[in-house]
Amino acid sequence: MIDKIKKTIETALPGSIAEPFTDDNHHFEVRVIAPQFSGKSLLAQHRMIYAALGELMNEIHALAIETKVKENV
Repeated sequence: MIDKIKKTIETALPGSIAEPFTDDNHHFEVRVIAPQFSGKSLLAQHRMIYAALGELMNEIHALAIETKVKENV
C-alpha cells in the first residue's frame, strides 16, 4: 500500500515527493513536498492530496498529512 500511495500522489502532482509510512497498514502518514502547494492554504493542500488519492481512500482507515512547498524545503 505504501508504494501505491507514493506512486498515486507523485503521478497526480508532477514534481512532487511523497513519503508515506505506516506501522500497521491501516493508519498512514504522508509527507508531501510539491510546487503545486505554493500560494495554497493548508486546507487546499490537503484537498489536493485527497483528490489525488481518490478511490484509494476507501482502502485507507486513517491518513495524517504533512505538506510543504517544494521551494521551502
